[in-house]
Amino acid sequence: MISRTENPLPNLLDFTLEEMEEFISSLGKEKFRARQIMKWLYQSGSASFDDMTTLSCDFREKLSRIARISRPQIVKIQESKDTTMKALLRLEDGLFIESVLIPGKNSWTICLSTQAGCAMDCKFCLTARQGFKRNLKPSEITGQLITLKYEMPQCPEITNIVMMGMGEPLANYDNVVKAIKNLTSDFGMGFSNRKVTVSTCGLAPQIIRLGRDICINLAVSLNAPDDETRSNLMPVNKKYPLKVLLDACRQYPMPGRRMLTFEYILMDGINCSVRDAKKLVALLKGQRCKLNLIVLNEYPGSPFKSPSPKTVEAFQQILLDHHFTAILRKSKGRDILAACGQLSGSFGK
Repeated sequence: MISRTENPLPNLLDFTLEEMEEFISSLGKEKFRARQIMKWLYQSGSASFDDMTTLSCDFREKLSRIARISRPQIVKIQESKDTTMKALLRLEDGLFIESVLIPGKNSWTICLSTQAGCAMDCKFCLTARQGFKRNLKPSEITGQLITLKYEMPQCPEITNIVMMGMGEPLANYDNVVKAIKNLTSDFGMGFSNRKVTVSTCGLAPQIIRLGRDICINLAVSLNAPDDETRSNLMPVNKKYPLKVLLDACRQYPMPGRRMLTFEYILMDGINCSVRDAKKLVALLKGQRCKLNLIVLNEYPGSPFKSPSPKTVEAFQQILLDHHFTAILRKSKGRDILAACGQLSGSFGK
């Protein structure tokens, strides 16, 4: 039986280093103990205070009475023909989310969820059909990676993090930023900021805020070259139309040679004609960016269809002819509904 009652004890995986230091200081202990605890949680994967042998027995016993360590639980692992792996995870309150491990040439990327369900209602996305349940806590975002790293048999070495799973990351802004800080902290998971990417459907004010608060890679789900088409596909465009969105993107700092990414899902008869490609070229003129072209990943009951290879090639070629970096991204995990737009966490229904 799963308890759906909120546990009143604080979950230490919800704390940033600064918050952990404040918590430890309030107990009359030295601040460096906070760094020790963070290392046990993130770098050793400790799920019990008993493991934290650099702390005294008395202190460990006290912590066990006033705090807890809780992270998502693995329910099911599926493996695709292309070796992509999808994990179904259960949260403390009984809700389900999904994470995906994606193989690269010499690397593995983990795709993390940031919400249970999603409220953005993008018409081509299966997650949107689940509706919005709630925001994930920092512990539930980082906990996906920690749980898989330390509990999944033969988990591959994860080198990159993308927040492109269930939910809109920037609609859960504070918790996502906290999670990123713990993922990139020297006392947390230790990932470089260059290895972390947040994907958004286009919440313009939060894009500007994110650029001021933290320096990571940003991917914007664009999917249309004009407001009418984009508003039909993505209701968020009615609040933040393309001009507002692109103005926010121009304010987002991408240091060095890094470029902001626009993701463009190609849907037959909707947004991938030669005319659409030319409109996209005009729209993004002067924008420092690259484009990830993604052929629609259909799912049972999908109202949209994938375009033909010939249509995709013609669309991409126009972008290349106008000197855009336009990469046709190979979708992985389609056969287990693990590709972009296919996550649902529907096991719990």
